[in-house]
Amino acid sequence: MTSRSRGVTSRAPYVVGALVAGLLAAPSAACTAGGEATTDSFTVGLLLPSRVVPRWESSDKPLIEQQLKQLCPHCRVTYANADDDSTAQRQQMTAMITKGVRVVILGATDNRAQRSSVQEAHNAGIPVVAYDRLADGPVSGYVSFDSLKVGTLQGQALLKAMHVPPGDGTIVMMNGDPTSPNAAWYKRGALSVLHGKVRIGRSYDTQGWSTNNANANMSAAISALGPGRIDGVLAANDAMATGVISALKSAHVGRLPPVTGQDADLDAVQRIVKGEQLMTVYKSFHAEAEAAAAMAVALGRGEKLHTIATTTTDSPTNRGIPSVLLTPVAVTTANIEQTLIKDGVYSFAQICTPGLRAACAKAGLTP
Repeated sequence: MTSRSRGVTSRAPYVVGALVAGLLAAPSAACTAGGEATTDSFTVGLLLPSRVVPRWESSDKPLIEQQLKQLCPHCRVTYANADDDSTAQRQQMTAMITKGVRVVILGATDNRAQRSSVQEAHNAGIPVVAYDRLADGPVSGYVSFDSLKVGTLQGQALLKAMHVPPGDGTIVMMNGDPTSPNAAWYKRGALSVLHGKVRIGRSYDTQGWSTNNANANMSAAISALGPGRIDGVLAANDAMATGVISALKSAHVGRLPPVTGQDADLDAVQRIVKGEQLMTVYKSFHAEAEAAAAMAVALGRGEKLHTIATTTTDSPTNRGIPSVLLTPVAVTTANIEQTLIKDGVYSFAQICTPGLRAACAKAGLTP
């Protein structure tokens, strides 16, 4: 995957926000003389990949639905979750095409496995917006975060926290699912920082981004390397960080090594407050959902995406895909309040439950 910038990626939220304002200022529906909605009374298909990672059901789905309703009050949404089953997702796509959706937002289980589904939609005249993961095939638009930057942020945070001379530290890399196109970019970004500065004791590709698989892999790494010889763990997301930290505790590691994460899951944020997890990467789901909804509504109305897209992206099968690539943010105890709480992702009460009040106070989090 390569990108060719037509603008400044970090301006994407403002560009999308301006577009949303414009869409909201327009009539909510093109009406006939009798008042019946026509061009703005269509169905948007929403296909998400998994329930293992909490964000899909708890953040992405409701936010996308909310944004679509705001931009197109007469539009309908039909939803399906593939539960990490690529065959099921292909069937879901076919069902949505049969039902006559006008546009699809697709969070692919596997970029290659969904190529035929994207082509099927294209053949039926239905544009597809690739969401968070760039699917192969003739997608009409792509919304995600700078995946290389995600890995870079993780690698930088880990290296800084390890406090070992260059080349002396040993880490374990708990990479994402190899079927996800983003996983390779996360890994590449992390290695761009870590290469030559640490020893990689073990590196695993974690099927399904699964907590259980990460736990098993981390247990194997501890057995091979020794519980006291791991100076840091590059966990690609928070679900896997859960499994990693559980394995470290089960091995009775006295002082937990720094462990990275991604997705700003609530339990991960609480682990950061407790000092069990080093950091997470916050990706504004609201901004991502806003951009995807704006693309879907524009395509449903037969409009071009040049006013939304701030760059273009190449996939293995397509060049010049109109894209919005948002900027991720590293979150530690130092900026939870300025990021997650300020943006309304979580409240102080959600993070600082009664059992965590002392830890929150120590971290500088106050109501």
